Amino acid sequence: MSFPRYPAYKPSGVEWLGDVPQHWEVMPLRRLIREVNSGTSVNAIDEPAAPGQAGVLKTSCVYTGDFRPEENKAIIESELDRANCSVAAGCLIVSRMNTPDLVGAAGLVSSDNPLLYLPDRLWQVRFKDCDPQFMNYWCKSVSYRSQVQLACSGTSSSMQNLSQDNFYSFIAPLPAAAEQSAISTFLDRETAKIDALIAEQQRLIELLQEKRQAVISHAVTKGLNPDAPMKDSGVEWLGEVPEHWSVSAVGHRYEVRLGKMLDEKKVSGEHLGPYLRNIDVQWESINIEELPEMDFESSEHERYSLRQGDLLVCEGGEVGRSAIWQSQLTCCFYQKALHRLRAYNQRSDDCRFQLYVMRMACSIGVFEASSGKATINHLPAESFRRYRFAYPPLDEQIVIAEHLSQVCSQLNELEADAKSLVSRLQERRSALISAAVTGQIDVRGLVPEASAA
Repeated sequence: MSFPRYPAYKPSGVEWLGDVPQHWEVMPLRRLIREVNSGTSVNAIDEPAAPGQAGVLKTSCVYTGDFRPEENKAIIESELDRANCSVAAGCLIVSRMNTPDLVGAAGLVSSDNPLLYLPDRLWQVRFKDCDPQFMNYWCKSVSYRSQVQLACSGTSSSMQNLSQDNFYSFIAPLPAAAEQSAISTFLDRETAKIDALIAEQQRLIELLQEKRQAVISHAVTKGLNPDAPMKDSGVEWLGEVPEHWSVSAVGHRYEVRLGKMLDEKKVSGEHLGPYLRNIDVQWESINIEELPEMDFESSEHERYSLRQGDLLVCEGGEVGRSAIWQSQLTCCFYQKALHRLRAYNQRSDDCRFQLYVMRMACSIGVFEASSGKATINHLPAESFRRYRFAYPPLDEQIVIAEHLSQVCSQLNELEADAKSLVSRLQERRSALISAAVTGQIDVRGLVPEASAA
């Protein structure tokens, strides 16, 4: 849908802003701000405050561009006297220090919450003579984000700081109060429609992911023949498996070997070779671009090199994440943060089947559950070798792997289409907001007269 433009424009006097509607003003934020307050960072427990309990906001409360009061931590009793600057309705919460993409993120507070306090990394901005919701939308515009990126500084590229002086100097185009309200009303309505479409696609993505995982889990534990006689696996979480399958420890079927420990003293020399890190191995995908190098002596090649069909499994991070090496490089090695699985008998096992076994195990929390806690940071080789899974004969492993490859490919394509649509909708949402709050479209005739007056 296309929207009309204003009948007349004038130069804004700001090169990057361009022309604005004839009757709009262009002014620095300092003329629109009544006050900016910040809180104090206090000690708190890492869980939200209960009803009637005091909490301090996390900077993540504005990550999405909306204010989410549930993103807080309960303040410990001894720190209550230090907490200050409670959340007030009509104020804009702004992140003054964060990563480059999130510094300056803002969200509008809809109701007072006297038990919810700001830390020192968040500002609470009160405006005067302007609609807070209009300013909330303006803080989502390209105009605002461009000024944030130019104004921020920091000691590292990963953490940036926005000073109050710079924030006050930001330039905002502004219509009269009634027109601000009309623009806010229009954007409330239109962004709600887009958000609903995005939510539908995100739910579809979740359903596709659930479907993919259910198909994988069933195939690698029950097989593809619904009439196959079953037997008890002897493994509580595994339950019954086809009668002709065997239940074996990983270490009985695969050589499980950790890679070489990084040695900072051996990053130069005549035996340099590229090696894979944990981050290079994603699900069914291996990065081979700009790999680091390390010395691998001739005597270490067999131990730490990769062959076609080897399965690489993350030992830390997202424990169990796996991908198959397809000999993308003539010679490549791997670091200690990875396990290399190589079948002892190529006529008994196919790593493609084991890859789907790893998908299943990670999705249902096999590794986490056995650790006795919610998550684990590492999967030692000794422990990994003892995990027991169900294995069909080789020919059936191949059939199952090929079936899952085809089904997952179809589901992945549908998921990619849904994600692409979400991305386009988000771009549409951002462009619509930017156009409305900078006067590039005229929405006055698209809202009730009371709002557009």
